[in-house]
Amino acid sequence: MPEMSKTVCIIGAGPSGLVAAKTLLHASAHAPFRVTIFDSQRRIGGLWPTSPSDSGGHIHPLMVANQSRHTVQFSDLAWEPDTPQFPKAWQVGQYLERYTRRWLSNAEIVLGKKVVRTEKAGAGWDVTVSGDTGEERRSFDYLVLASGFFGQPVVREAIAQGAKAMDVPVVHSSGYRDLRSLLGDGPKKGKKILVVGGQMSGVEIAATIAAQVSSARHTPDAPAVSDPESLNVHHLIQRPVWVFPLYTSPKANLKAPPFLPLDISSYNLSNRPPPLSDKQGHISEEAAQTSHNVFQGILGTNQSEYSSLLGLANDEDRKKQPFMAVSEHYSDFVRDGLINVQKGKLESMDGSTAHTTSGTVEDVAAVVLATGFDASPRLSFLPPDVLSALHHDPSHLDLPIALAFHGTHHPDVPNLGFVGFYRSPYWGIMEMQARFLAMLWSDADKPANFSTALDHDGSIERTLRLRTDERRSQFPMGDYAFIMSEFSTALDLPISPALQAPPLPPLPHNGKPIDFLCPARYISSPHGSEDAARLLASAHETIHKGLTTPLFVARAVFRSLLGTWRLERDLLSRSPGFPSGHFSGTARFLLREPTREARMCVSDPEYARLRSEEWMEEYLYVEDGTLTTESGQSFQATRRYVWRYSERDDEISVWFVKPRDQKRVDYLFHRVEFAMPDGEDAEEDVRGWEARAGHLCVKDYYNVKYRFTFRAVNLERWTVEYAVKGPAKDYTLVGEYRR
Repeated sequence: MPEMSKTVCIIGAGPSGLVAAKTLLHASAHAPFRVTIFDSQRRIGGLWPTSPSDSGGHIHPLMVANQSRHTVQFSDLAWEPDTPQFPKAWQVGQYLERYTRRWLSNAEIVLGKKVVRTEKAGAGWDVTVSGDTGEERRSFDYLVLASGFFGQPVVREAIAQGAKAMDVPVVHSSGYRDLRSLLGDGPKKGKKILVVGGQMSGVEIAATIAAQVSSARHTPDAPAVSDPESLNVHHLIQRPVWVFPLYTSPKANLKAPPFLPLDISSYNLSNRPPPLSDKQGHISEEAAQTSHNVFQGILGTNQSEYSSLLGLANDEDRKKQPFMAVSEHYSDFVRDGLINVQKGKLESMDGSTAHTTSGTVEDVAAVVLATGFDASPRLSFLPPDVLSALHHDPSHLDLPIALAFHGTHHPDVPNLGFVGFYRSPYWGIMEMQARFLAMLWSDADKPANFSTALDHDGSIERTLRLRTDERRSQFPMGDYAFIMSEFSTALDLPISPALQAPPLPPLPHNGKPIDFLCPARYISSPHGSEDAARLLASAHETIHKGLTTPLFVARAVFRSLLGTWRLERDLLSRSPGFPSGHFSGTARFLLREPTREARMCVSDPEYARLRSEEWMEEYLYVEDGTLTTESGQSFQATRRYVWRYSERDDEISVWFVKPRDQKRVDYLFHRVEFAMPDGEDAEEDVRGWEARAGHLCVKDYYNVKYRFTFRAVNLERWTVEYAVKGPAKDYTLVGEYRR
């Protein structure tokens, strides 16, 4: 006689709720589960919007994920082949929609109904939900809380009220969308957009606002707000943080380093021989110093070159636990002055004046609070005795409850489970947590390792200790690779071997190839194995191409161009009447939103107009300085170009501007084509990455050679040589750019 299905109520239809539902539905034929998902939103996805216009949630639909698609994935659904390495938020939402269609046809998904109350009823739960038609109560055997950790944005009411007197807007970073919605169309009362909070979201939102200010200043069209030249970003931080770009190098010591998505190098298991230990939680001084040294090696700088307040140069700072953030442009915006950094805490607002622990900030136009979230509202429907059993303490924002075995359950409430309820959850860990609950609640025999893991688990005690630990890490839940290995052992679910073909080249620091940890290496059933194979092949191909071709080099070069460079250029003329000389000045790469104009050739009668979506990013290039001829005459000289980066083609292109509108694109100058360093000494090549381009301008041919020399992830210097040959032109320009 078949067993009765066990009913499970899952609260939340975001990634953790969906993977919990899928895992329980497909867990075992011996103990089937019937699942019902409730979500107060009218769509699935949780924080993740499902279309580019879905801007009502905590995440902007155009925000780029700070982990690649090789980490942001479930093991049994492959990404679409044309998905960017780092998907936008709405693309993540669409991935979740596909996941739902693929795996959850047998789940009951109830949207637009909020769980307002839960009560223990014998061995199960009574769950009350509220919607448009009023309240409804239903009974279940088990309850899974998968509503996410990002509950109520933390906004101090006194700050908002203090700013209100001068009509200074105050928003949480999760609610920020653009300059116009923040500041309005009319004249502004201040010039500084004050960003409060220096961790992940603070760095990200400060860079986002700076990019939008830069674009408003340098757009060829009407700016989004009035007088953008007067605006800047004032970033209030409590400590310096290491700021990583999206692409880093596993060979950071080379002048022509290869680049890979930052999580591929971060989760390289060949750097961590088993057994793994937890590198998060309590951070000793020695462990802190080691991490600081590793981070500096990855970035090639202690960050003092950007600002003394970002620098981590002295021994005392490096004894403290490190904090990190991810941003493509934050550091260079700081160096260029569009973001001004101040150390301190915001104490109060008095109209347009901010009072901080390190002084006042005058002339504030708006305040953006990157002050995190309070997860406790996500627990408000649990009974008081259950909250007490979970050691609930809302004053500990990072660790409001203490759960067993890496955030999955509490032994005193055996029919209550958690998936993804911690700060910055990894998708692989969410999937493992769901598998753990399925095994915990199953009547089938469990592997010996599972019982051993429960018997020796110290997660609750660890959490309670960390609450008062001043040396607690930025992400106290635990180390991703370590937690994955712990689940792997407990579930008797070994990691699959890394792919071997084509072979990956060994890295110089340990002589081993990259052994990348991704969720698709843990397969719990035949379901989805084809998708897992596609995910593994995609990751392997990305790593192989990144190490053996110039893939992602154009992206790294383009990112690192932002800001101001010192430019020295020699002009060697071989034409009578066209003097040789030397140019000395500056070149500025000014970030802006991609513009629409695109002509392939000025002489092409059938030129194609391309879409602005073809380019991910765009700079207005502005060069100013003095040209001194060999005879001693001096002239002020200037020129403008537009530089563009296409992620689809991983390509940089340079465009002429219109003579009468020098912010607007005219036609294509050239595309920059990178070549791998060659020869026996390519690994030790100190010259950097070489690139070439060519352009026929009517009868004159421009032969262009670039050389980009890196220091870890950032350009140290670069050169460009133009050899111009035509009926009336014969000269060479050689320019060198340094910070």
